[in-house]
Amino acid sequence: MSTPSSDDPLSRERSHLASSRAALRAMREDVESLDISDVTANWVNAEVLARQIDERIKALADLSDTPLFFGRLDYLHAPGADRAEGAEGERFYIGRRHVHDHDGDPMVIDWRAPVSQPFYRASKKAPMDVALRRRFGYTGGDLTAYEDEHLSDPSEAARTSKLLQQEIERPRVGPMRDIVATIQPEQDEIVRSGLGGTVCVQGGPGTGKTAVGLHRVAYLLYAHRERLARTGTLVIGPNKSFLHYIEQVLPALGELTVRQATVDDLVAHVEVRGTDDAAAAVIKGDARMAEVLRRAVRSHVTMPTEPVVVVRGSRRWRVPAYELEGIVQELLDRDIRYGAAREALPQRIAHAVLVQLERSGEAPDDRVQDAVARNAAVKAAVKAIWPPVDPAKLVLRLLTDADFLAVHAEGVLSEDERKRILWAKPVRSVKAAKWSAADAVLIDEATDLVQRTHSLGHVVLDEAQDLSPMQYRAVGRRCTTGSATVLGDLAQGTTPWATRSWDEALAHLGKTDAVVEELTAGFRVPTDVITYASRLLPHIAPGLTPVASVRENPGFFEVREVAEAGEVVAACEELLRNEGSTGLIAADARIPALTEALVAAGIGFLAPGEETTQETRLTLVPASLAKGLEYDYVVLDEPQAVVDGEPDERTGLRRLYVALTRAVSGLIVTHAAALPEQL
Repeated sequence: MSTPSSDDPLSRERSHLASSRAALRAMREDVESLDISDVTANWVNAEVLARQIDERIKALADLSDTPLFFGRLDYLHAPGADRAEGAEGERFYIGRRHVHDHDGDPMVIDWRAPVSQPFYRASKKAPMDVALRRRFGYTGGDLTAYEDEHLSDPSEAARTSKLLQQEIERPRVGPMRDIVATIQPEQDEIVRSGLGGTVCVQGGPGTGKTAVGLHRVAYLLYAHRERLARTGTLVIGPNKSFLHYIEQVLPALGELTVRQATVDDLVAHVEVRGTDDAAAAVIKGDARMAEVLRRAVRSHVTMPTEPVVVVRGSRRWRVPAYELEGIVQELLDRDIRYGAAREALPQRIAHAVLVQLERSGEAPDDRVQDAVARNAAVKAAVKAIWPPVDPAKLVLRLLTDADFLAVHAEGVLSEDERKRILWAKPVRSVKAAKWSAADAVLIDEATDLVQRTHSLGHVVLDEAQDLSPMQYRAVGRRCTTGSATVLGDLAQGTTPWATRSWDEALAHLGKTDAVVEELTAGFRVPTDVITYASRLLPHIAPGLTPVASVRENPGFFEVREVAEAGEVVAACEELLRNEGSTGLIAADARIPALTEALVAAGIGFLAPGEETTQETRLTLVPASLAKGLEYDYVVLDEPQAVVDGEPDERTGLRRLYVALTRAVSGLIVTHAAALPEQL
């Protein structure tokens, strides 16, 4: 590794960095100077174009503390050249976004471009025509070091990159950042997988699965921008704190159009003000509820017993009941959505009338059919046969009317299960109901039975192991015509309805052809910490491959027996002397006591999702919100209390596994009560 001094190559690289920043600034100024006053036909076009220009300006922002490029590739040959000709290879700087000079020649190549792929994939065994791979080291935004690998030189032995290791282990303050400088070959393979297929990534703590999912979105937007601009992309996370933690990753890569939401956001048809006990929530989240809802929706259809008589001028046209019944039965057999069938029914009745008109010698056209479909008698018949259905009212009736539920859950739910989900008291209206999160998912299912849910081009589902089957169905509806990236860890499933296998989860999602990839190399969690946490795996996810830390730094790890909250605070103060962020994770029930202790000690702290600063680097984290978050150092308070805070031991141990694996550089476990026997 080379460092400053009078090193001439480093000076040249710094000069290229300065030139690249100037070129990016010029690109931004070119966009800012665009005059669209003479190229827009109306104010609507002007607004759309102005918004696109504004987004382009934001995408070209130069973040002073973020390296514009992090690597360099020197190829042996020019791309596409005949190697026998001895064509001189080209040099490419690899960065977060494309930068070109005033002639249009590239100064920095986007990390997603095909020519950048060997930066992540090339090795001594498979150099991919790369003579030299250079990595750059930065302090803030200043280029301070570089490191070379001569991949095509057989005399140079393969070695671990020190700069790569330093970048992985670098302390962090603030939200999650991108990993474009440190993507590993197995991660890159997932990132660059095609748009057409769904990928499921099983990855233990610190394997980078969340980063891989976000970078896959960025790659797909680069490779299929026009298509995804039309169809849309969505990132789904477990809670608002998690989404806030990851929200800067894609903008830092120049991608500003990706929507982020929780599953609760997607199904927010009603206000959620109530909660279910675990048993009721499990039943409501069971995929069998989809059949109960389907039956309940279809039950509104009534077979006709009377004919429809349409009066046109002086003549009356009669569609007999048996013919109407045939039309209705055909629509039911097609199993199309309730609302679509209801819209088709008047046209089918009108067509039956048109057939009679043609037999009588008339030559009716489409306008006549539309007029008949709007006839009062036809509209009255449709209302009686196929009345409109309000999804929320339907679910409310199922949850409050025991007889209605019994009819439609016959052979699907047991009597005990039906009693579990029935509300104890009647409710006056949809607005007065205290809906739970699981109820909202049922309403979303019913809504889709009535009217098709809009499908997106690509959906990323993170922490997927915690979803119920009905939640998977809700997400699957958002990507029926698109693809998905499913991210999770079966060992970190901390809900009573957590999925037992990815095959089962993907079936509920509607993506049975998905490819399941497993990441087992741990880049973020220290060796000693992941080894300790892995003691829980045989009890929470037998058969799952433990994460193997690939970090050279074993990290700091200690288990301390303490007598009072003051000693827990002291452990936090100790870790805050180091550079980076610190998280104090504890069972939810212990948060008030620890809050008092921190306030008494005069230590400022944040809630999960709030951005750390150099002045305030401690976050107090309830164990229920720890999933997906990372801190350089962690104090884990009372492991047994974390376990006891869950409805059953397995869920509690899984929650503890999550809490134990949030540290990047060091972990102190403090306890007054005995540790769980599994540890």
